[in-house]
Amino acid sequence: MTDISASDINASRISSSGISEFRVDVPEEDLDDLRRRLERTRWPTEIPGIGWERGVPVDYLKGLVDHWLHRYDWRAHEEELNRLPQYVTRIDGQRVHFLHVRSPEPAAIPLILTHGWPGSVAEFQQVIGPLTDPRGHGGEPADAFHVVAPSLPGFGFSVPLSGPGWNHARIARAWAELMRRLGYQRYGAQGGDTGHEVSPELGRVAPGQVLGVHINGGLAYPTGADELDGLTEAEQTRLAAARRLRAVGTGYADLQSTRPRSVGYGLHDSPVGQLAWIVEKFWEWTDPARELPDEAVDRDHLLTNVMLYWLTGAGASSGHLYYENRIAPRPANAPSGVPTGIAVFPTDPAIRRLAEREHHVVHWSEFERGGHFAAMEAPDLLVDDVRAFFRQLR
Repeated sequence: MTDISASDINASRISSSGISEFRVDVPEEDLDDLRRRLERTRWPTEIPGIGWERGVPVDYLKGLVDHWLHRYDWRAHEEELNRLPQYVTRIDGQRVHFLHVRSPEPAAIPLILTHGWPGSVAEFQQVIGPLTDPRGHGGEPADAFHVVAPSLPGFGFSVPLSGPGWNHARIARAWAELMRRLGYQRYGAQGGDTGHEVSPELGRVAPGQVLGVHINGGLAYPTGADELDGLTEAEQTRLAAARRLRAVGTGYADLQSTRPRSVGYGLHDSPVGQLAWIVEKFWEWTDPARELPDEAVDRDHLLTNVMLYWLTGAGASSGHLYYENRIAPRPANAPSGVPTGIAVFPTDPAIRRLAEREHHVVHWSEFERGGHFAAMEAPDLLVDDVRAFFRQLR
């Protein structure tokens, strides 16, 4: 398996400040290798009656693998990805892949979208059309955006990692440089998961350029007993969920923030291991009203996201982001002066008063449908909220 699993992307043409067009073109031998590995999976025995509490059940994963082998068509999804204009450049020594979809509307404002782990730029496929072309999707032309969606360093086609040090702050500086290269002087930022950290940091790095920040997938823990006083019933429920997550749902983060290279060998060598590592988080973080991950997110969409880890070898490199942020200095951030909008979905343990410690919150929305992967689970709600937030800032 190649590290990039794409056609020659003309790396020699990528100068220190240049931008080159990019198309996904996975060699057939990489797909053949994947099929062989899936067919030869060494399945563990199952302990009866334990469900999901210790991880992904064998029978469920076997069903996903059967779909992956016999019904999932990578070439069709590769073609869908290639309908979106893609580019690569090099920033601070790091190769950066990004989508750049310009709106047909002359008054559109630029918007940089940042995904997280275990996500990818594939999670934005359902929101890019409505954001860039609201007129064609039942919206108002005045709400249009030019969308830029980079793959985080070490994720997707932003591989390999150029070296250590790619934490949230450095990524935000790279995004500011990317937007400068694209000629955007004023723009918005949106993100969930890692994007929930990088997008506000971008506002701190480039406050003169970032007109507003919209985030989802937030998590903030109380720092003292005084912050627990007067919580609403909904906030108490979210806090309890956050405590459960910290107690039993962060093993993946402990591993990736301390020994990313060691766990990376298994993710890099086993497609089923990579699938299980990702789908377990989709089970835990998607809409709680959906019993199974593929009830919240279409199986093919889920597998395309997994493929962007498997085919690029990003399963191993993406975990280093957790290590970098664990060892990075953590200054106490005063509330950013950049206007911030926060969308809260059912699995987001977000509490406004805690969010206001670090954000200048001017827009707050709570939804009863969707989950952590809002762009994949509830793209209509996310798009509407992004439009509503930025409408007041245009």
